[in-house]
Formats: sequence, structure tokens, C-alpha cells
Amino acid sequence: MNILRVRCRSAEEFRSLYKTDHPDGVIFCATTTQLPCETAVVVELACRGLPNKVLLRGFVISWRPALPRLRVRAGALVRFSPEEATKRDFVLQTLMGARQDASRRKHTRIPVGLAVRLRVGSEPEIIEGELREISVSGGLVATRVQPAIGTDVIVEIVPPGGVAPMSISSRVIYHAGQSQTGVKFMFREGGGSRRLRELVRRFKFY
Repeated sequence: MNILRVRCRSAEEFRSLYKTDHPDGVIFCATTTQLPCETAVVVELACRGLPNKVLLRGFVISWRPALPRLRVRAGALVRFSPEEATKRDFVLQTLMGARQDASRRKHTRIPVGLAVRLRVGSEPEIIEGELREISVSGGLVATRVQPAIGTDVIVEIVPPGGVAPMSISSRVIYHAGQSQTGVKFMFREGGGSRRLRELVRRFKFY
């Protein structure tokens, strides 16, 4: 997975990198790695004014080499995926001062791309999906069917290098667009918490 890290010291610096000439939003990401057009990437955005780092998926639309004499950095222009509209708007509204309710997450999210299964309550139906972000407190899952907010679900994840799935009791706490669902992990006992922390640690080095 290609992760491009963008660090901004201010909202003004972010605006200098963000382009508004595409409806999905485009941002310049400094990188010396030459990336072909349409390469899928994750932009990890950290900016003063945002409560946490924000992960946004997108696609490279162009890459340019460095021109040292002109003080031009090497980098890629990345178009955000349409399904990231909710997070993109959160970033824009927060950095433009239009949103004051942004709260800091206790745990940093890690970008992943792993097939998972969701079981809703006692329903026999299995919802296939993709885990896109994870931390010790929750995750973001992309599915064609979004369980209702407040629904208790079981998230089944096969850990990196593992064979048997790990079942995590969770609760749906928000929807991001038409396909992404935010879940909060509900492990309460010590053993379950340790297993979850070990799972997240594996993803960090996967």
C-alpha cells in the first residue's frame, strides 16, 4: 500500500497544497517515488488545526520530478476517491474554521486493506467488506450494505500471518458516505483488550 504523508504547519499551508479544480478534491503530496497515473494511494494528512491525522484514499493523477534550481519539490497530485467525501469535507470545514466540534481521537488509525466479515446481531446473514482503517478502539469498514447506527455487530478479521479469524464485538457509531461504516470495538475484559492490541501491533509492521 502506498502511503503519502502530508504535514502542514497551518491551514494556510494546507490551502497552498489543496486544489479545488476537481469536485473530489486534489492535493499535492511531496514524494521522490515516481508513481504512475491511477496508482491507488492513502494520503495521511496531519495539520495544525485538525484533531488527529486523517487518512484519505485516492489516485495519482500526475507526478513531477524535483527541479532544485527552481526550488520545485518532487511529488504527486492525488485525487481523493469520491467515497472519501465525508472525511474530505471534515478536513475542509475544520481548517476553514466552519466546524468547531472536532474532537481528538485517543488512538491513531492505521490504514489497511483487508477482507473482513460482519455479522449483525443474531442475524444469520454475513456482510462481506473491507477493513480500511483500524486502531485499538475502532475501525472503518467498507461494505455494500451499511448496518444502522447503534447496531451491535461482530467483525471477523484474520490477523496478518494468521489462519483463524478473530471475532471482535463492535458497535456501529457512524456512516461515512454510502459505503463506509465506522465501528467502535466493545472488548471490555483484559484478555480481549490484549488480543486487540496485538492485532493492531501486527498491522503496524505488516
